Amino acid sequence: MTFKTTLKMSAAAASLAILAGCASTGALEEVRMTAESAQADAAEARSMASQALNTANQAQRDAQAALQMSEQNRAEMERMFERSMQK
Repeated sequence: MTFKTTLKMSAAAASLAILAGCASTGALEEVRMTAESAQADAAEARSMASQALNTANQAQRDAQAALQMSEQNRAEMERMFERSMQK
């Protein structure tokens, strides 16, 4: 469940509880628990997104290093080929 969906559901649950006149302690506690759950889900989603971004950044650095190494190897192979053709 996405963060926005969870927040919408929490707001809807809170609105229904208030509009229906069910402002009893039990109903308010249920709304509070739903809101806390939504906050926990949002925090977990934020943490997962941060980890995914870190992983993607590391993959980008690794790919850039591999490309650089490939270009260096290609240049060295060309130099070796030119040397062998001169003999």
